[in-house]
Amino acid sequence: MLNLSQLQTFVTVAAEGSMTAAADKLFLTQPAVSQQMKNMEDDLGVELIVRGSKQIKMTAQGEILYEHAKKILSLAQTAEVSIKSIGAKLHGELRIGTLNSIGLHLMSPVVSRLLKFNPDFKIKVDYAKGEDLVKDYKANKLDVLILPDVEKHFNSTLPDAKSETLFQEEMWLVGSGKDEFYPSTIKLEEIKKIPYVHFSDEFPDFDKELDKRLGTLQSVFESSNVGTLKRVIEYGLGIGFLPSHSIKKQVRSGRLNHVRVTDFEYKMAFQYYYRATGKTSETAHILFQALTGDQERS
Repeated sequence: MLNLSQLQTFVTVAAEGSMTAAADKLFLTQPAVSQQMKNMEDDLGVELIVRGSKQIKMTAQGEILYEHAKKILSLAQTAEVSIKSIGAKLHGELRIGTLNSIGLHLMSPVVSRLLKFNPDFKIKVDYAKGEDLVKDYKANKLDVLILPDVEKHFNSTLPDAKSETLFQEEMWLVGSGKDEFYPSTIKLEEIKKIPYVHFSDEFPDFDKELDKRLGTLQSVFESSNVGTLKRVIEYGLGIGFLPSHSIKKQVRSGRLNHVRVTDFEYKMAFQYYYRATGKTSETAHILFQALTGDQERS
């Protein structure tokens, strides 16, 4: 019989597109992940993944299990969050600041679960540039920040805040899934030969790193809205770097093609900042637990 741990491994392999990437996210070795996948296939008597391809693809049976596994893990998470939030009797308002590209996929599922069982509880989410969010937190206009390391990326400190690592974000180079022109791998320098779509403003340190390697790239389209850029790239107008968490669904479905850059990668840890003391401290900590549980299942 399959257990939650096996289902989590399977879902992570499917989401990440490789056993090596899944192992990194799950803090396991690659052989351990491979063995878990084989054990699942042996228990079910079917193949769940197509072996031999550069990127993991699901068989028909694997696709069915993937959809059911996500629902099972989501229900387990819902039960856990509901029990904790009811016990805590959440009330009042929690003000959260984060980036638009992160908040859209990160906040919605967990927020709905918390609010469902706490009618006297309210969550307000503000999207803005990182430096503006830091200022608002310092001015006591926000209770929680979800941002890359504030000291490293925004040259600031939050002395009254407790910091927890929430998840690791990567920037993925993607092209249209409908266009077979794009290779599965590419060297960074080759990007200059292809129309480039620029995701601006949200990750200035990434832009600086890319400029250091390539100089200023001339873009055919530029926006700070990740949803707009996803559509522009899907239509085949160019390739561009986007935050991996915001595009995994499109990559899995084949609408976007993840082009792996062999000589460049960019990762950043997103931190969860909240005040160590005060009336919102316990509520903020419960939200953090809910978010980390959801990330482990995404």
